[in-house]
Amino acid sequence: MAPSALGAADNSFPADAEFLQKHVETILLGDKAGGPQLAIVPAYQGRVMTSTTGGESQPSFGWINYEQIASGKSTPHINVYGGEERFWLGPEGGQFSIFFLPGGKFELADWQTPAVIDTDTFEVVDKSDSSVSFRHAARLKNYSNAEFDVRIDRKISLLSKKEAEDSLGVKLGDVRFVGYRSTSRLTNAGTNDWQKPSGLLSIWILGMYKPGPRTTVVVPFRTGDNDAENTERLGPIVNDAYFGKPPAERLQVGDGVLFFSGDGTFRSKIGIPPRRARDVAGSWDAEGGVLTIVKYRQPDNRTTDYVNSMWEIQQEPYGGDVVNAYNDGPPSPGAKPLGPFYELETSSPALALTKGESAEHVQETFHFEGDRAALDSISKSLLGAPLAEIESALK
Repeated sequence: MAPSALGAADNSFPADAEFLQKHVETILLGDKAGGPQLAIVPAYQGRVMTSTTGGESQPSFGWINYEQIASGKSTPHINVYGGEERFWLGPEGGQFSIFFLPGGKFELADWQTPAVIDTDTFEVVDKSDSSVSFRHAARLKNYSNAEFDVRIDRKISLLSKKEAEDSLGVKLGDVRFVGYRSTSRLTNAGTNDWQKPSGLLSIWILGMYKPGPRTTVVVPFRTGDNDAENTERLGPIVNDAYFGKPPAERLQVGDGVLFFSGDGTFRSKIGIPPRRARDVAGSWDAEGGVLTIVKYRQPDNRTTDYVNSMWEIQQEPYGGDVVNAYNDGPPSPGAKPLGPFYELETSSPALALTKGESAEHVQETFHFEGDRAALDSISKSLLGAPLAEIESALK
């Protein structure tokens, strides 16, 4: 009997992989003898659906929408397949949106996820036991009628322990882990340069994870070093206006780090602007004992032009966020949530690409389990908060 959507939180990686393989072509990377593995689906834009650290329990970390996948049917607006690391493009809202047709209202009824990041299959161009590469071409039109011919190249690679330690700058100690890197490259395949007055695109990487009553998202941010002038220059710490300001028991801003609920029961979203964003975010599932870390490659020039995805005609279309976190929940009283799940997201800058020019966004995702002292050390080093502080932050 196939696992149910409601029971997905308890599924092991082998159960999730078996389900996926039954319904859609699925590529498994890694150690099939009980080590770290990934399950990747070309039909879902080369999406990492889930991963595992291995071990006896072989946990599965990605949220998967069993009901949607098993139905074999497409749904209006978006096909919510799930998956812990997916390729998207921005902006979502505003006068340069690629999710709303020209003249549409910024309402759910007019919102439509483009096929290139929803239903299009990405071609597998290379594959080994530890990596897989994809390619796809598409044409997009934004709300202001600008057209974009794009080529997408995407590579997913499992990381060794040494590669993980070198990238994160920490010793992993006595923990089990799975880590992988996605390199997503966007090329202007058209005949015209992309220019700010008509709208730009960005690479947007989002991960859907299983929520829990004691799951807390942790996002470090740049402080003003207690200097009022620097604080003003850096701007606001967090954008909490996406779906209305979350209540205090769901969002707390500390000294250089904020805490946000990932319980999957209250629809809310936050974002960190470019002058505040650091190159890492994460979450701690205190019930399951899983520490998740997302790290991305920040631009060397510290650009501040990021596409704005707010659902409105925007005064600052390039005043968007770099790091986002989303907590799912009912969109209105009595309504069904999309998941539930929670998300960690990172974005590239707005890409003013000349014809033939390319840009890439690199993100690494890690899950750690095992000795609490070792996990605590990783959390303090990378997120700036010990586990005990995370566990008490939203009480």
